[in-house]
Amino acid sequence: MPRVPVITKATVTPVLISDPPLLNVLGVHQPYAPRLIVELHTDDGASGVGETYGDSVYLKAAESLAAAVEGRPVTALNGLRDLAYESAGFTDDAPEFDPAGLRGRRSDEKLVRSVVSAFEVASFDALGKILGLPVHALLGGRIRDRVPYSAYLFYRWAEHPEGYPYEVPSDDWGEAVDPAGVVRQARRFVEEYGFTSFKLKGGVFPAEEEVEAVRALAKAFPDAPQRLDPNGGWSVETSVRVIEDLGDLLEYAEDPTAGLDGMAQVRERTGARLATNMCVTGFDEIPEAFGLDAVQVVLSDHHYWGGLQATRELAAICRTHDVELSMHSNTHLGISLAAMTHVASVVPNLNYACDSHRPWQTEDVITRPHRFTGGALDVPDTPGLGVELDRDALGALHERWLRLGVRDRDDVAAMRVADPGWTQPPLPRW
Repeated sequence: MPRVPVITKATVTPVLISDPPLLNVLGVHQPYAPRLIVELHTDDGASGVGETYGDSVYLKAAESLAAAVEGRPVTALNGLRDLAYESAGFTDDAPEFDPAGLRGRRSDEKLVRSVVSAFEVASFDALGKILGLPVHALLGGRIRDRVPYSAYLFYRWAEHPEGYPYEVPSDDWGEAVDPAGVVRQARRFVEEYGFTSFKLKGGVFPAEEEVEAVRALAKAFPDAPQRLDPNGGWSVETSVRVIEDLGDLLEYAEDPTAGLDGMAQVRERTGARLATNMCVTGFDEIPEAFGLDAVQVVLSDHHYWGGLQATRELAAICRTHDVELSMHSNTHLGISLAAMTHVASVVPNLNYACDSHRPWQTEDVITRPHRFTGGALDVPDTPGLGVELDRDALGALHERWLRLGVRDRDDVAAMRVADPGWTQPPLPRW
């Protein structure tokens, strides 16, 4: 009987990656965003990498799980969730630890799933290298050779404001605070990366202004599907008005209003296709959401849902209930983008181009960063994820984490650098 490799060493490295001044309903992105890089080493010399959120609570739980997985088979994926709970000292009846934000409900369970996702991906990466197989083969085999992604458009400032206690990153994308600026941004996405669909992050300006931006995009790119995501920033009435104004221009409206009751009302009054990565982010939220017909498209995210296997389970549940599937992204590096591409290649009912924050994030910890062509990524057939860790880049981004002291994402605090009187807007904002 073949011997199962055992994890001999697990490490968690927090890093800070540069982030542009992208605007959203709560505020603006900070100059740097924290991420965690997980590495697993096995007793036969193989190693694997994973990635997830880097905020303080994730780091603490990940470090606990890293100590706990050593000595376990690299194939012991089904026990990671319980091991993470035990190692972090959580209990199943623990209350939510923070109000809902842009990532939806925040709870110990969701925190654990996000941490487990990085260890599961790293395990698949290591196992794929051991067997000489790509991760998609371990998930059942790809059914598409290329995974399409959507251009993720943001209202943004040209530069981060002055007032940070450290040097901030800059880029040459320029300002986009009106329809003309959004169209310029979209044109560059098309010319440089070949994207054929667009998602605009809304909730920043009055809804009427964002409607005009979508209209301008549709005029400039008449064949490109459009999406608009205000992160629950609109009231039910505003959501209904926007959806009726835009009509067939929207492929779907993403989280136009906060909460399942509000989403259900918008659906009933407009008949529009509504997507979410805020009010359905865990399996326990599915029965109510589907029962109310509040959501017609779930935006999967292997970080939210607990890994690649959980993403396949989510896809099966959505197929059962005739609910469509898309894919959410976060401020990720190339490890997560590789994992997203592998799991997207095996899910039959991924009906839409996936989200990706790339190319906004220009730094990476892999030796050959991904490059979009025709708005898509090729699915690799090399063993594991198909990425190689860049030790020098990892060390530099970790040194930045040590030096700058940024430990948590806080879009509200970032906005206060430009506007000291800024407070977190209550939802709905408009």
